[in-house]
Amino acid sequence: MISKEKKAEIIEAYGRKPGDTGSPEVQIAILTERITELTEHLKVNQKDHHSRRGLLKMVGQRRGLLDYLKRSDIEAYRNLIVRLGIRK
Repeated sequence: MISKEKKAEIIEAYGRKPGDTGSPEVQIAILTERITELTEHLKVNQKDHHSRRGLLKMVGQRRGLLDYLKRSDIEAYRNLIVRLGIRK
């Protein structure tokens, strides 16, 4: 679970304007942080299959948002990939 402070930092760093939580960049950045934390959890708890399913759903959701961003604004997509360190 992401703390409120960490989420606020992400929104401030990736938002288009203050308080922007709906733009694809912010949503992708938040999902990336949650995916990272859950991946660390699953390294310790290999048999937690319910969390693994949630992780796969989040990865799919992030992939859809990335595809949308790539279609609508290719430069923003490229910048975000570099900033987050996502492969693709």
